[in-house]
Amino acid sequence: MGKKVLAISASPRRHGNSDTLCDAFLRGAAEAGNGAEKIVLREQKIGFCTGCEFCMEHGRCVLHDDAPAVIEKMMEADVIVMATPVYFYCMCGQLKTLIDRCCPSYRKLGGKDYYLLMTAEETGADTFEETIACFRAFLRCLPDAHLAGVLKAGGVFHKGEIGGTGYPEQAYELGKQV
Repeated sequence: MGKKVLAISASPRRHGNSDTLCDAFLRGAAEAGNGAEKIVLREQKIGFCTGCEFCMEHGRCVLHDDAPAVIEKMMEADVIVMATPVYFYCMCGQLKTLIDRCCPSYRKLGGKDYYLLMTAEETGADTFEETIACFRAFLRCLPDAHLAGVLKAGGVFHKGEIGGTGYPEQAYELGKQV
């Protein structure tokens, strides 16, 4: 039996560029014999962490929304893929909000392979560096978390532009390597 692969699409647009990469990765992972599931953050109700520290004492968040169910699926997965558009040289707010809400369970999110798929309008050498640094900082908090792959898809902004590039094929190949 293959691994349980969970992809989290943070694209605010249905079939947006980073969402397309997410789908291509999952197709490759599934074809390689792995279980593949996708969570679309724009379809979830996830509030901001309030910093109340309730989770530190009780092991769960005081907010009643979709974050606990998403994080439960993350804990059950062997591989976690996060796909995000890059805005102002950082991951989008939807993904960062989910990451912040992982606080009550972050120790249970370790021991997994993580992949980061990113899209951006710019193509410069440093376009993705802050996003990667932020993602690495998150993984540094998780015991034995491993950044297994990164895809930097620059030069795409408008919905659908990714289709005219080789990036979906690269995401597919990354998924096949799981």
